Amino acid sequence: MVSAEVAKGLQDLEDSSAPQQEKPAGYQKVLDQILSSTASTQDQTSDLEAFIDAILGENLGIVAARPLLGAAVESIKRLPDIELRIKAGTTALRSLESRVASFEEQDAQLREMLADAYTLQEEYIEAARVLQGIQLESSQRRVPDDHKVSIWIRICRLYLEEDDTTSAESYLNRAKNLRHKVINPELVLGFQLSEARILDASRKFLEASQAYHSFSFSTVLEEEERTRALSSAIVCAVLAGAGPLRSRALAKLYKDERAPQVPEFGILEKMFLDRLLSPEEVKKFSESLSPHQLATTSDGSTVLAKAVVEHNLLGVSRLYDNIGVDELASLLGLDADKAEGYAARMLEQGRIAGSIDQIDRLILFEGTANGVERGSSEQRRAINGKGLRKWDTRVQGVAEELERVASMIQLQHPVCHNP
Repeated sequence: MVSAEVAKGLQDLEDSSAPQQEKPAGYQKVLDQILSSTASTQDQTSDLEAFIDAILGENLGIVAARPLLGAAVESIKRLPDIELRIKAGTTALRSLESRVASFEEQDAQLREMLADAYTLQEEYIEAARVLQGIQLESSQRRVPDDHKVSIWIRICRLYLEEDDTTSAESYLNRAKNLRHKVINPELVLGFQLSEARILDASRKFLEASQAYHSFSFSTVLEEEERTRALSSAIVCAVLAGAGPLRSRALAKLYKDERAPQVPEFGILEKMFLDRLLSPEEVKKFSESLSPHQLATTSDGSTVLAKAVVEHNLLGVSRLYDNIGVDELASLLGLDADKAEGYAARMLEQGRIAGSIDQIDRLILFEGTANGVERGSSEQRRAINGKGLRKWDTRVQGVAEELERVASMIQLQHPVCHNP
């Protein structure tokens, strides 16, 4: 409830016939009275709301009202109770709605203050919506490019807190159009981090890994933040689909001299060396993942489970020239149909080379025959022919080595030689 003293002061100013140039001093006196009051925070909030309504009325000119409104906004910022801060700020915004074109600067200050309050209460969507109302393209005031980008990146990051990647990406794209004009290194880093997080949340793990890895080299960041970015890069590389591109990303991360310092190095090393991952290792790794990284895919498996199956299948292709479908299913911990489906998809996408013999229920691993369509009978014969040539070469090598050993024996023990 508005205090009697403040209500009387505001009413006297409204009824006063004093010249316009003298009224701002009277309103400033009322504001000083509100700020110096020993009343409760609740009463002080009500007084501030009444004061803002009064200065936005027809009794005071726009030029005189602007600094008074700015001072009132600063007073609302200093309210210790977040709920009251939000209440007063929301009321002030409603009062400004019809005259926002004349008070764009003060409206922006109010909205940023409200966004801070909502963020403290972890109401990220409300904070983002409040910031969206700021007029950044206006003929009434000039907004620097750096400030525009900072607002858009902040909105983007607020939406990311709620995993709303669609809304986040739309504001990141706005910032992208002005990125070349931004000189503030902190804003550039904020943009890079937001881009990496959107790629991560969109399950574009390979691109996200590259973005996080580049981010981890920034000298502006603290050592702890750089290490965290490197960990995120490794996690995303692990979750990416198996294939040549991921192998290159794993190699780059494995060769980073900082990699052994992060907890994810163990699984990184196994994946880089194409070693099979055990269920225990996968379970331990999954405990550090974010919810979206454990989401279920269209085939009913999680993102992590799919990545591990594809990695283990790639590892099997390095160990074996061929393997039965049932044996592969046993190694991957899947049923035979699913194991064959994974193999067929990776063969089709070119992430492993070889073919499937469905009659003999065999998967044949090798490079593709040049100029021959993948999966055709001609390719299968080419792969089998290459395998036989390798076998012949090995037999020939053993025979030549045996002949060399026999010659050495003859030289060392000529008496045993029977011509």
